[in-house]
Amino acid sequence: MITKLFIVDDHYLVIEGIRSMLQNEKNMEWMGHAMNAVSCMAFLKHQQPDILFMDINLPDKSGVDLCKEVSEQFPAVHIIGLSTFNQQPVIRDMIDNGAMGYVLKNASKQEILHAITTVRLGKTFLSFEAGQSLLETADSTPEITRREKEVLQLIAEGLTNAEIAAKLFISIPTVNAHRKSLIEKFDAANTAVLIGKAIKTGII
Repeated sequence: MITKLFIVDDHYLVIEGIRSMLQNEKNMEWMGHAMNAVSCMAFLKHQQPDILFMDINLPDKSGVDLCKEVSEQFPAVHIIGLSTFNQQPVIRDMIDNGAMGYVLKNASKQEILHAITTVRLGKTFLSFEAGQSLLETADSTPEITRREKEVLQLIAEGLTNAEIAAKLFISIPTVNAHRKSLIEKFDAANTAVLIGKAIKTGII
């Protein structure tokens, strides 16, 4: 089975590096490249690769936005995010918007081949660094008690301390203590930041 490859990246050295790395591989066909989002979409309207390597930072559009656009219009194209960044929010945004893989630009030939094979099978592939980034974020999620979670949920719903106290049959000072503990555990500057972090970690 031939796997057709395409890359969108605004750095020619990166394009050439990956092309030269893969051009002699059996069962792989290099379809070409684009250096911006407009050229990429123009190409896809006529031909679709099996695997599309996509840079995160493009001159005319965010790779995350392009990823979503390609995924919606050409669902058969398997996207692998390509970046120098391994920050969790960037990785998560790409995956959430349709990417099935994420590798760094310093990836070895073996890792890129593994990514292609995995994604071609319809599975998600993350480079070691990207995977570690997501694991570290998961590990950093603070541990909270059942009561703290109840208080946190009610804070998120907009209830005042007095209303929370009445609803949970506890005193207002106790609610204050839980709120203070939650702010400390999440390392939040205020209640708004606390709620934002709690939502981001999936606790509420």
